[in-house]
Amino acid sequence: MKIYKNVFEKIISLENLFSAWDKFKSNKQKKRDVQHFEWRLEENIFQLHRDLESRNYRHGAYTSFYIRDPKQRHIHKATVRDRILHHAIFAALNPIFEPTFISNSLSCRIDKGTHKGIDILEKLTRQTSSNAFKPCFVLKCDIKKFFETIDHKILLSIIRKRIKDTDALWLLEEIVESFISQYSTLFERKGLPIGNLTSQLFANIYLNEFDQFIRHKLKVKHYIRYTDDFVIVTDNKRYLENLIAPIRSFLLNNLALELHPKKITIRKFHQGIDFLGYIVLPYYRLLRTKTRQRIFKKLKKRVEEYKKGVINKQTLEQSLQSYLGVLSHADTYELSNELKNQFWFWFNE
Repeated sequence: MKIYKNVFEKIISLENLFSAWDKFKSNKQKKRDVQHFEWRLEENIFQLHRDLESRNYRHGAYTSFYIRDPKQRHIHKATVRDRILHHAIFAALNPIFEPTFISNSLSCRIDKGTHKGIDILEKLTRQTSSNAFKPCFVLKCDIKKFFETIDHKILLSIIRKRIKDTDALWLLEEIVESFISQYSTLFERKGLPIGNLTSQLFANIYLNEFDQFIRHKLKVKHYIRYTDDFVIVTDNKRYLENLIAPIRSFLLNNLALELHPKKITIRKFHQGIDFLGYIVLPYYRLLRTKTRQRIFKKLKKRVEEYKKGVINKQTLEQSLQSYLGVLSHADTYELSNELKNQFWFWFNE
């Protein structure tokens, strides 16, 4: 295992901090807090650098709010200064941990994502079933309250395996410990805030332990994971049934996580596999009903925002094309036409 030192110097270098600002500010320059920080940009970046260098840096408080995406999520938003540092940490840590991730870990990684996940699932199901001529079964699970129950002590111990830099570990502990969820106790601090860039990386680092267990201990061949949702594809239903116990045991004993008891399913390929917003079937791919409803609802809201002058016509058209892009990854010719017709109806009413 390769060990990394001098990570702290990479994180806090002025070059990295200014680069982090450039990445962070993209599409955020109309935000008041971002404008306020930019007004004294150099002074603020240099002060952040000094605070980090002297180890006087302390992570600020979070602002919390709820969104629906589609289920209700509790988002915790850090200050601009802290979010810039999150980008700087990501830039230094991601090259260290990215090579250790398996190829079918698809969340928050370059050239991965939900559409890639669906493409891989379709390929594996067709390959296993010989294009629907042979039996094919898919185990689908997700982890109960994943972000809220990530154990800080376990996460930091995983990071320490590769990073042997006292100052970097101090800073990472400061970031991790800046947030605790309702699942924390006096003895166990738990939870990562949904919304932090660092949380996305930490989540992949945490569940990479599980990915390696699946691949190298259980020797599962056809496995895909996106954040805390994962599927396993095989031609043997009993094999999948026998995997559930060791999976549950590893998650609980090694990562202090639980499988969601109501979200463990084994389905035949021809019944349709519901994964990442799509339903994969032997000869075609559909959009999940809830995904369809969410797209129509969001596009209607964007039209209303345009009519109120909140967004311009170019932004509205970009939203339409974005949603049509989502539909293009499934067999949705008629649905795409329906969306375009509904869009023009809302636009002209």
